[in-house]
Amino acid sequence: MCGICGFFGPQVLKTDTRAIVEKMMTVLSHRGPDDLGMSKGDDYVFGHRRLSIIDIEHGKQPMQTEDGSITLIFNGEIYNYLELRQEMIRAGVRFRTFSDTEVLLRLYQNHGKECLSKINGMFAFAIYDKRKKELFAARDHFGIKPFYYYQFPDGSIGFASEIKALFQHPDIKPVINQTALNEYLTFQFCLGEKTLFKGIQKLEPGCFLVKQVSDSPIKIDKYWNISFDVDTHHTEEYFIDKLQMLLQRSIEGQLRSDVPVGGYLSGGVDSSTVVALASNIYGNGFKSFTGKFGEGPEYDESGYARKVAQESGSEYFEVIPTANDFIECLPKLIYHMDEPAAGPGLFPQYLVSKLAKKHVTVVLGGQGGDEIFGGYARYLVAYLEQCLKGGIYETQEEGQHIVTLSSIIPNLSILKQYVPLIQSFWKDGVFDSMDERYFRLIDRSHNLKNILHSDVWAEYNRDDVFSQFQTIFNRPDTQSYFNKMTHFDQQTLLPALLQVEDRVSMAVSLESRVPLLDPRLAEFVAHIPPNLKFQGGSTKYLLKKAVGTLLPEQIINRKDKMGFPVPLNEWWDGPLREFVSDILFSKTCQERGMFNNQELMSLIKDEGKFGRQLWGALCLELWQREFFDAS
Repeated sequence: MCGICGFFGPQVLKTDTRAIVEKMMTVLSHRGPDDLGMSKGDDYVFGHRRLSIIDIEHGKQPMQTEDGSITLIFNGEIYNYLELRQEMIRAGVRFRTFSDTEVLLRLYQNHGKECLSKINGMFAFAIYDKRKKELFAARDHFGIKPFYYYQFPDGSIGFASEIKALFQHPDIKPVINQTALNEYLTFQFCLGEKTLFKGIQKLEPGCFLVKQVSDSPIKIDKYWNISFDVDTHHTEEYFIDKLQMLLQRSIEGQLRSDVPVGGYLSGGVDSSTVVALASNIYGNGFKSFTGKFGEGPEYDESGYARKVAQESGSEYFEVIPTANDFIECLPKLIYHMDEPAAGPGLFPQYLVSKLAKKHVTVVLGGQGGDEIFGGYARYLVAYLEQCLKGGIYETQEEGQHIVTLSSIIPNLSILKQYVPLIQSFWKDGVFDSMDERYFRLIDRSHNLKNILHSDVWAEYNRDDVFSQFQTIFNRPDTQSYFNKMTHFDQQTLLPALLQVEDRVSMAVSLESRVPLLDPRLAEFVAHIPPNLKFQGGSTKYLLKKAVGTLLPEQIINRKDKMGFPVPLNEWWDGPLREFVSDILFSKTCQERGMFNNQELMSLIKDEGKFGRQLWGALCLELWQREFFDAS
């Protein structure tokens, strides 16, 4: 795990890019405190900060071929590097190190861009090919590792692992991207390649970038995408058996490390599966980490986590965050995130990462399970309406009903805490098209409309945002509502959650790995018939079947999974109210003119609750202070 940055093109000769890259590396030092390196040529300057994980002594970067024709900087891990190394050795390739970095370098040297079809890992890398005078960059299948870039008017490119590093160049200024802001106000994340900063883009998951040093356009292409070509030939038992095998293989590969490895453990099915399997493979000394709040049982899942740790034989550690911790950490976390946060869950995640760093350098987590296996309660809300619509209108929108009203009833108790969502969802637009219905389920703009100044809200275009949403949601290769929903979340929400995963771990120089996002596993699950993945509206039905003998029964049968809620309402009458008031009613915030001050005052004084609206306003204001006022 590392931080990468650099420039490519005529810009290298126009400015003192070496000094700028040195500043960028300083900004990225938390991503790689163990080492730093730089390489410069006529067309490029590359900088690298290293967190040493594999071949600690010899895996230094930037790494070049012997003749200097290829230069690589790389952030992440190639999990199948040992197999690839042996394959290349048999073909006559000679290695100088035992690092996965050199494996990637040799793969490109021998196979060019086709190297992407061979690697399984989490990665963002940049390669300068002197023979072609070309920059080649790529990002992993799901976007676990970040890659941001900026194109100068002269065609040059600047890139970095974090947006803040790009601002070290005097010609790259923070300017709000209004289109992206509209998407953030709707979803709490941006779609596609956009960021909240005008001119700064992110390379999308599963994509690569090619740029010639000549004044040619950037070429971006997709090397990987999930297909929903459904396998109707195999039985449920076959799918369960193969899923068990793929889970085992993924975790075996992701336990490869020359430094200690542990696991995040929340007590849900996803993280419990990862910790239980990893403990079995790793053996004695595997450590698990969780967090809880002391404000009541509705904020404490540690009993479940402790049970899994005890039965799997992992050593258990926990942290109890406080209101003062929240106040102290939030501005720092907005800085590390680069963009406003979607929800307060990043705060406890950060403190659990901080705890883990005291004991290990690598940690495995359960991120991705909800999107791959269908774990969100809103999928059940969507299918409750789908069942009613199919029954009333006798429609077959999906070709066949994957959930019936009679089969869904036993699973509806999971929706007790989502009654307000259901009431809001069914208030209007019931039985609309699939895309309109799911858009309403995930649309958060109504929560922020009242608190924004009328001039700001006038820039919001819901129709444009919905059009962008439709492009992603309406996959041409599936009629399944379930597949459409999970695909949209994999393409949009998941990269946003992985951004949080990356930032809160790298902020404390901890490498976070996500075994449930092995592309082989995700491809396999995509081919499983939707009626098996979501049988009777049972969330993560097939995953639970596959790990049923591995986990305690209490974990498999849980219907009260919390998702790490933060007790902000319980803290509201303490120092939190004063903290929020000081920020939102400061002279700086008032002069900015983004918010409806009367509505904010009403929320703070009259309602006395810290809801989504105040959270959104607080994050937007802290973000602007950090990235606009400071500049």
